[in-house]
Amino acid sequence: MTAPFRLTDSTLRDGSHAVAHQYTLDQVTGIVAGLDAAGVPVIEVSHGDGLGGSSFSYGFSGTDEMKLISAAVATAKQARIACLLLPGIGTAEDLRAIRDVGVSVARVATHCTEADIAEQHIGMAKRLGMEAVGFLMMSHMIAPEELLVQARLMQDFGADVVYCVDSAGALTVPQARDRVTALVEGLDIAVGMHAHENLSLSVAISLAALEAGATHIDGCTAGAGAGAGNCPTETLVTVCQKMGIDTGIEALALMDVAEEIVRPALRRPQIVDRAALTLGLAGVYGSFMLHAERAAQRYGVSQAEILLELGRRKAVGGQEDMIIDVALELSAKAEQDAQAAQAVGAGR
Repeated sequence: MTAPFRLTDSTLRDGSHAVAHQYTLDQVTGIVAGLDAAGVPVIEVSHGDGLGGSSFSYGFSGTDEMKLISAAVATAKQARIACLLLPGIGTAEDLRAIRDVGVSVARVATHCTEADIAEQHIGMAKRLGMEAVGFLMMSHMIAPEELLVQARLMQDFGADVVYCVDSAGALTVPQARDRVTALVEGLDIAVGMHAHENLSLSVAISLAALEAGATHIDGCTAGAGAGAGNCPTETLVTVCQKMGIDTGIEALALMDVAEEIVRPALRRPQIVDRAALTLGLAGVYGSFMLHAERAAQRYGVSQAEILLELGRRKAVGGQEDMIIDVALELSAKAEQDAQAAQAVGAGR
């Protein structure tokens, strides 16, 4: 099997969630230098929630993201630097700013049913001479044919690539394959896959996407990312090497970056634990995990119950305030149940 594809490493964007958005200049330049030397063609850098994400709502960056992005551009010798923008968080001015420092790939992300809000930003990225990538987040929430309708909007706006994004790590392999197949067969532009590890399927999903015709795949070195993390870049490249898929990337060099630079920077191990599995089961945005953990501790309720209820309510990125609402409701219900039980006991 041979299926050449372009890999984008998102350690310095999606992986930012695993360090609470506290990457330092030295860490960014070290990671970029290592990935660049290994042959990674595209490296994504920004706050975990994209340009402008440094805020009370999403968490403040330890270092101004423009300083990190500029350092990444200056460090890379062959890799292109990409940034993520979510309309409503990032702005058109952010696109101009990153273009001016040398970023050449703009990745514009929306919820999977809201591609229409990306028109301005995709169009501006193209007018600025950048590659425009459409990112359809939480793609598990709609059927393949509905995802195609949204992808066609991004194509019409001028996107060069559209991604199926498994933000919650909730897709199974057949579900991912069906979505990628629908996009490949229904679009005239390239298709990508962005997988998370909450169900331990990110590498399998990425390979299934390649088989279905995707030519762009994302990963994060050491699997860094929200929830259980993202598809681990070094694992994906190693598996591809075993399968005879030419990535043009040195697997051993990636392993060195993962082991010597990225893992020491992580604040928590990237493992598929109870919380991560619950994210995948509930279909909840990966960055909700730590917010739900803090709310559970504060209000004395179950993190799993918070995540499952958020899944039932179909919460999406940008609705982090709902986590507190759910925790308060669960706490009030637990108190009511306890009082009811006490009353029953007293009446016996």
